Amino acid sequence: MTNCVPIFDDHFHDECGVFGVFGHPEAANLAYLGLYALQHRGQESAGIVSSDSTDLYPHKAMGEVEEIFTPAVLAKLPGSIAIGHTRYSTAGDKALLNAQPIMIDCNKGKIAVAHNGNLTNAAEWRRRLEHRGSIFQTNSDTEVIVHLIARSQARNFSAALGDALNQLEGAYSLLVLTPDELYAVRDPRGFRPLVLGRASSADGGEAWVAASETCAFDLLNAQYVREVEPGEMVRISKSGIESIRFAAEKPQQYCIFEHVYFSRPDSIIFGRSVNLSREMLGRTLAKEHPVEADMVVPIPDSGVPAAIGYSLESKIPLRMGLIRNHYIGRTFIEPSQAIRNFGVKLKLNPVRNLIAGQRVVLVDDSIVRGTTSRKLVRMMREAGATEVHMRISCPPTISPCYYGVDTPTKEELIASSNTPEQICKYLGADSLGYLSLAGLKQAVNDTEGRFCTSCYTGIYPTDLVQLEVRETASNGMGPIEAITVERES
Repeated sequence: MTNCVPIFDDHFHDECGVFGVFGHPEAANLAYLGLYALQHRGQESAGIVSSDSTDLYPHKAMGEVEEIFTPAVLAKLPGSIAIGHTRYSTAGDKALLNAQPIMIDCNKGKIAVAHNGNLTNAAEWRRRLEHRGSIFQTNSDTEVIVHLIARSQARNFSAALGDALNQLEGAYSLLVLTPDELYAVRDPRGFRPLVLGRASSADGGEAWVAASETCAFDLLNAQYVREVEPGEMVRISKSGIESIRFAAEKPQQYCIFEHVYFSRPDSIIFGRSVNLSREMLGRTLAKEHPVEADMVVPIPDSGVPAAIGYSLESKIPLRMGLIRNHYIGRTFIEPSQAIRNFGVKLKLNPVRNLIAGQRVVLVDDSIVRGTTSRKLVRMMREAGATEVHMRISCPPTISPCYYGVDTPTKEELIASSNTPEQICKYLGADSLGYLSLAGLKQAVNDTEGRFCTSCYTGIYPTDLVQLEVRETASNGMGPIEAITVERES
């Protein structure tokens, strides 16, 4: 019997990427290209809904953007307005019914919604709405938004949208499509990024574009204009662009993990270069955890910019001692004969003649469960490394995220119940150094406390999550037991 096994077992996954375009004759094609640039934010499903100003035209499927949107499919998505979504699930099952954009036909007309983030009071609202007779088609938290819009007593759509959003807690960067308007919306704390830009069309006209990351604009030669502000709803229609403040200001809580891991290094996120942040993470890490070594080896691809920073600061040469295979699908067939570290070897392979006899600093962006890191340390030793020092460009991840990051449960997070010394022993490394929280904030220039760091502190910015954490603690659950640490031969 063969097994289909997921490869990526020890990293976080963001919920999704969103892209929208208004006023371009090839709107669906632009949405496809925008999603292509945002593919790293989710590889599970993707969808586009277009509008020709009279009707909405949807297409969504499981899989990656390139395989879903063939020329024949795109030809059936007419109009000059479109929104798109690429998904990695954090709320709801991994099934086509939860693929986005979610589209409904209600008393407000046809609406499509693409959502990046996670609503922390969605389950509570779902229970209330079902009690009042709402019928849900999916088990995604995003569907709560469209039901609240449909039930709003507001006279116009923008007021109904604002009315719905003011009843929600948590993280949401939204693109909302009606037959003749596009809305770009960001929650009052600004957890997830959302940016606006301008693109020119072949007929000399100018289109508006919105995306999770600026790297989507680069592919289209679109000009970055600005961020959608926290608590702002940007309404784009034939009469132009209008900014609506739909919520009172709240303390900003930008997701710091966008700079640590999620976003592409070539993006500007929260007004700052991601590549600059990651290089600074590496430089700060080198100051906090210096070590005598012969080479710095990044764990590609996400560990590369931090490893460059570590190398520049420490003056230890950077060598690409691990080569990544970029042509792996989402699953693979594992041979029936056991091959040690098969999954990791399929993704990464050491350059033996570089590593043999060398003291190696391995740099990665995070340790989640620790399983992949442990296999990589062993792989380095099998390739002949005399010492292996792990350096992680963020603090220990001790708590799950409730705002759109697919983190494991607290029990599965190795740092929630183990000290760095215990983790180092489990990994089989000669030393382990995590970036401090102060160092992390310094590296992203967070002088005003605008970033959410709850995954490193266990302190959450929304009331409901705090309540859930307190209830869990009061249920008599004691501290998580330390895992048994054994060096394998």
